[in-house]
Amino acid sequence: MALAVGAKAPNFTLFNTEKQEVTLASLIGHPVVLQFFPAAFTGVCTTQLCTMRDDLNYYNTLNTKVYGISVDSLFALGKFKEEQAYNFDLLSDYNKEASAAFDVLYDVFPAFGMKGVAKRAAFVIDATGNIAYSEECPTPGDLPNFEAIKACLQSLK
Repeated sequence: MALAVGAKAPNFTLFNTEKQEVTLASLIGHPVVLQFFPAAFTGVCTTQLCTMRDDLNYYNTLNTKVYGISVDSLFALGKFKEEQAYNFDLLSDYNKEASAAFDVLYDVFPAFGMKGVAKRAAFVIDATGNIAYSEECPTPGDLPNFEAIKACLQSLK
């Protein structure tokens, strides 16, 4: 079960598709939205991230940083980002440390028997580094509640 609202968000250091390290602790001071997703180039994951891409101006007006996180390699994520014209960073959790720390890692993915795949989940981290919103989707086919994420961000203003 994903980490609860009110918990301190666990720090992580992951690589983005430009091979730069991104550390959660360095983002403290403004809200952060983390969108965990199972796998690049899949239908529901593409919809999840395209929804964030298409609404990025909204998040920018709230001074919110948006990140997509999966266990895919940074090279696969780079191609995925390029093909879909994502306008925010995708982070590679190849070693599964962030997914495990946020407690959103499948032991066995419901389809294809893959082990160690990130669950579809969304978190809002407030400016102090605490989890203000936490959602683990019931199945890989479900999308996060984008309106609830936006409402949470509005409440942080």
